[in-house]
Amino acid sequence: MKKILTKGIQINTFQRNEGDYISLTDIARYKDKERTDYIIQNWMRTRDTIEFLGIWEQINNPNFKPIEFDGFRNDAGLNSFSLTPKRWISGVNAIGLINKPGRYGGGTFAHKDIAFEFSTWISPEFKLYLIKEFQRLKTEESERMALGWDTKRMLTKINYRIHTDAIKEHLVPAQVSATQRNAVYANEAEVLNKALFGRTAKEWRDENPRLVGNIRDYSDVTQLVCLANLESLNAELIRQGLSQGDRLSRLNEIAIVQMRSLVGNASVKRLK
Repeated sequence: MKKILTKGIQINTFQRNEGDYISLTDIARYKDKERTDYIIQNWMRTRDTIEFLGIWEQINNPNFKPIEFDGFRNDAGLNSFSLTPKRWISGVNAIGLINKPGRYGGGTFAHKDIAFEFSTWISPEFKLYLIKEFQRLKTEESERMALGWDTKRMLTKINYRIHTDAIKEHLVPAQVSATQRNAVYANEAEVLNKALFGRTAKEWRDENPRLVGNIRDYSDVTQLVCLANLESLNAELIRQGLSQGDRLSRLNEIAIVQMRSLVGNASVKRLK
């Protein structure tokens, strides 16, 4: 859950598979802090709102129930018609609206597309400020993610120096050309690629001819953490005198164990 401040109103947001969701309950407080549920229901009972919600679900929700939607649309406009978020969600199997329980951070949330539409109904001015603050939040998130990824990528490069030093001391014969020396380094890099990714850099490039960069540029955080560990481990195995084949087998076994642990590790997830 993350918060943005718009026109003095603190608004909760969160992410899930369908995208970013924003609290309609918090937005409604801009109009009336005491009757947020009534304001949301009043917005939902109009035919224009039901049409908008239905079209959004048809575009984004493969499990949307169109027959039930037609029933809501046909009743819209009648004096006796009323519609709550809970009734809409259960009636058409909606994913655009979510009811979250809880005293703090609970209430009705909507996908940002729907939340911005609701904001227009509340106040065009409020909508513009909300969009501005939401965009600022997403920009900050993108910058933090980019910085974090660069830091983790740099970590693998620092560890790789330990790796290349071990290769230089134990695997590179004296008096060889720069080309021959680089070939040894590249060969050992492929040991790590094969152990972790199951393919060499060349095999990855052949599979992804349109991508710019190398296999490590497209690694996620868990793979980068594991790769940094493997570089140090391979350096130690080289110093112990193990053959390349034995090292590949050992590193692959270690990579499997570490990735199983890292995938569910909460601390690693916070690095993302």
